Amino acid sequence: MADGGQVAYYAAPRPAVAWPHQVGVLPRQADCFQDRAAVVQLEEAVARGGTAVLCQVLAGMGGVGKTQLAAHHARQVWAKGGVDLLVWISATTREAVSSAYARAAAEVLGTDLTDAEHAASAFLAWLEPKAGTTQRRWLIVLDDVADPADLRSLWPPASSQGQTLVTTRRRDATLAGSGRRLVPVGLFTPDEAAAYLATAMAIHGRLEYPDQLTALATDLGHLPLALSQAVAYLIDADLDCAAYRALLADRARTLNDVLPDPSGLPDDQSTSVAAAWSLSIDRADQLPPVGLARPMLQLTAVLAPNGIPTPVLVSPTALTYLAEHRTDTDGQACAEEVTAQDASRVLRTLHRLSLIDHAPGNVHQAVRIHQIVQRATRDALTTEQHDQLARAAADAVTDAWPEVERDTALVQALRANADALTRCAEDALHGAPGAHPVLFLVGRSLGESGQLSAAVDHFQRVASTAHAHLGLDHPDTYTARKELAHWRGEAGDLVGAIAALEELLDQMLLTSSPDDPDILAVRQDLVGRRGDAGDAAGAVTAFEELCEQTLRVLGPDHLHTRVARHNLAASRGEAGDVAGAVAAFEELLPDQERVLGPNHPETLRARAHLAHWRDEAGDVAGAVAAFEELLPDQERVLGPNHPETLMTRASIGRSRGNAGDTDGAAEEFEKLLDQMLPLLGPDHPEVLSARHNLVHWRGQAGDAAGAVTAFEELLGHMSRVLGPDHPSVLTARHNLAGSRGEAGDVAGAVAAFEELLPDRERVLGPNHPLTLLSRQQLATWRVTAGTAGSLAAFEELLNQMQQVLGLEHPFVITAKRNLVGWQGEAGNTHDHPSTD
Repeated sequence: MADGGQVAYYAAPRPAVAWPHQVGVLPRQADCFQDRAAVVQLEEAVARGGTAVLCQVLAGMGGVGKTQLAAHHARQVWAKGGVDLLVWISATTREAVSSAYARAAAEVLGTDLTDAEHAASAFLAWLEPKAGTTQRRWLIVLDDVADPADLRSLWPPASSQGQTLVTTRRRDATLAGSGRRLVPVGLFTPDEAAAYLATAMAIHGRLEYPDQLTALATDLGHLPLALSQAVAYLIDADLDCAAYRALLADRARTLNDVLPDPSGLPDDQSTSVAAAWSLSIDRADQLPPVGLARPMLQLTAVLAPNGIPTPVLVSPTALTYLAEHRTDTDGQACAEEVTAQDASRVLRTLHRLSLIDHAPGNVHQAVRIHQIVQRATRDALTTEQHDQLARAAADAVTDAWPEVERDTALVQALRANADALTRCAEDALHGAPGAHPVLFLVGRSLGESGQLSAAVDHFQRVASTAHAHLGLDHPDTYTARKELAHWRGEAGDLVGAIAALEELLDQMLLTSSPDDPDILAVRQDLVGRRGDAGDAAGAVTAFEELCEQTLRVLGPDHLHTRVARHNLAASRGEAGDVAGAVAAFEELLPDQERVLGPNHPETLRARAHLAHWRDEAGDVAGAVAAFEELLPDQERVLGPNHPETLMTRASIGRSRGNAGDTDGAAEEFEKLLDQMLPLLGPDHPEVLSARHNLVHWRGQAGDAAGAVTAFEELLGHMSRVLGPDHPSVLTARHNLAGSRGEAGDVAGAVAAFEELLPDRERVLGPNHPLTLLSRQQLATWRVTAGTAGSLAAFEELLNQMQQVLGLEHPFVITAKRNLVGWQGEAGNTHDHPSTD
């Protein structure tokens, strides 16, 4: 008797077997089977094995076509005479595997089936590569293994005569042990998906535009099961691709509404897309930590499919949601505390069952989930459950949002998740009790990162949706309108911003007191925008009134009071009182440090403004020293790539240029551009500003002709990105005109300023400081050109500038110096100032 008495099993009288022999029935090959890349990968994996163990495990989420790939491989091997025995087993349970082995033993060995366990053991023993056992070549396919534990002691043996092919949604480490190789099976590629749809439609005599097929494939996430069922549905419903995509996009419909009922499933499929993952979810919920898989999958189902950051899913709100929706093994509510470690463990569980992809090393995009899995998960929720989930997910994103956005990759991922959440649950985020704070976080983040047009578009949607859901007089509607006006102003639309703020303020005053903090905040913005539009003196007066009012109503340490003081100080400088601006910021800074601390972003911002106005006041050395002292603090607190850190580096470059070190200024901006371009891209406003400064200081360093060429190129780029009326574009035109004069083309300078001036007046108004500066430069170049009456015209302009800007404004001082020079030295000494 051999080992364990097993000789009796394979020594029994054997039936006459016709070789080659097949046990079990292979699934019918799907219509339009795609000879996809995974077929080649599987064949290569088998070929690499040589005489080693050829046990391939096809792992992937439900619906990617693992069974069809395994069946295709089995058919190919069988058709080529590559095996003598082919066994196909639907391996969803341990009992199914054992029974199939027993049946094979009966057919091949003639073993008695009354003792199925012994029969299964006899078959496995027959497969063993030992003397006296089979020399037949075999292939065993274990399809859809639900639990690796089901194969304990039932794995076919390693043999140079045999191959084992397993399909499973699981990715447990045990599946890849003992010489087995995992062959991951993913989605169709976009080309494979489009080719499949075209072929499947053509079978039914239907031709569709290729762009519609590509779009439909994208809508369904290139998932083979979804694509096949979608074709069946639209053929049966007699829809074209465009009409079907419209149904699919309707959030009021579930997947069951837009896919075939069980009687209409194609390719002998037994499960609809909507139900394809239900068993996996049930099983995941039973694995430790018990009861958390389903609520965690729900959280991921409303976030970004292409990357959910770890901090979102382990946030306090996420842990609370998991605890409140946890169930025990009997499906009963079990509100036990959930830890961050529990959340991480359940993510691994969902990964093992291929319901998500979890890459914990990639913190910013740790979780990926297919969009159809997301939709099927959301479809299982009631409206109340869906809305509760959406606001919990929004809270989780808010929890993860850093107070200081120094981690650019994290913030970009958070914005993407908030956008995905808004797309699938916009009504929930705008419903009672109000618009969710994450909506405002996203818009401000976009604007503060320099994406001004995106911020305007975002708040336009938030404002209109808040109006529709909450009403015109709801505080969140007011806030959204205020933010919209603010970012319109930042994007250069000062007229539109002022009009929007005036309208908003009038409406708020109908129902609220003038001392209401929200009204004071709107007045702050309105006064600031009027100052930006040229009414610097009026802004000073208005901010003085606001300071008095906020101090009386809110106290000296309130945010609105400190903001009003900050704005007043800046307005004094813009109005020409540079010394007053320096004094006001010197007075404000200690209060910011006392209330907020020395490392708060607002404190750092006050330091930056103080240094700026010191520079404007002529203390260039003190300004450079202050900026250089500020920079390492900003890098430590805000990060080296934060917009305000980059602005300080730009200020250092400008201050060096103002001090006469034009080469040093140009070098500083070259370094700054090298840092900014990979981070922000060529179209970012701060990148355009840095290029502007670089061109300006190269021109000031002596390369006036090169500056003309560079400004012409930059101007086209800026006009395309920002629009022709953006203040920065007008400034670039101003400096291009000045560079032409510096390069010797005096007539060209005059013509360019004559063309610019009407646009300055139209966009900024006739008395805006920058409009007056362009008029001053036009008058300067007319004097240089010897135009008749130009000196008298300059004197008249100077009088107007003194009346509008005051005697101490830097532009006025420069104009007076030029006039004195011309009068005293017959026009041989004059400046050609420019601004950026």
